[in-house]
Amino acid sequence: MKSSLIALATSFLLTTSLAVFAEVTSTVNLTSDYTFNGVSLTGNDPALQASLDYSGTDGFYAGTWASTVDFGNNKVELDVYAGKYFQLDEKIGLDTGIAYYTYHGDSASDTYNYPETYAKFSYDSSVGKTELNFWYTWDYFGLESGHYITMIAHTFEVASGHHLKATFDRSTSNDTNKWMWDGKKSFNHMRLEYMTHYEGFDFNLAIEDTTMNIESADSRIVLSVSRTFGL
Repeated sequence: MKSSLIALATSFLLTTSLAVFAEVTSTVNLTSDYTFNGVSLTGNDPALQASLDYSGTDGFYAGTWASTVDFGNNKVELDVYAGKYFQLDEKIGLDTGIAYYTYHGDSASDTYNYPETYAKFSYDSSVGKTELNFWYTWDYFGLESGHYITMIAHTFEVASGHHLKATFDRSTSNDTNKWMWDGKKSFNHMRLEYMTHYEGFDFNLAIEDTTMNIESADSRIVLSVSRTFGL
């Protein structure tokens, strides 16, 4: 079933891109740590990441994203996603879609694969951009367990070309018999990041922490450097 889903998503991405997408970009990112809601998926080590994205003037988009990882026997994460952005009015936007996460490293890695739906609301004002985002999966890491994430974030400009973003999110398991976070149903994640760009490169310096008391989710500083190319 999982292999069929990935094949369907890949076929969908390829066929629709030929018909309706107006722009193709690729982003390469080098980060000192790949953290997923504050939890390191690289054993607190650096990661190399890349994406290929298609976007259309009608708001429809699709893409694929890959990263090195290091947990269990997994060495690579490869995701596909598709969605649509709606500009509801001059200030409010809605981004909704579905993603499928896959993992690779040995014959058992595909047992971690899972789908996830999302809805992201944004509000632009004179004091910056506020986001309210939601993610939900019914098969978290292939365990047939429901799981959801809620996030609120605010980005504001401190000087021309320099931004700060403050994020608070909460991850929650719907079935603690199948999945728990450090022995609990939920955990909180806080992140403050500085973003700028120079000579075509984007720089991101973040400090983050969680309410879990485990080495892979303790306080840390993460530095990322990326570049986006038009294709």
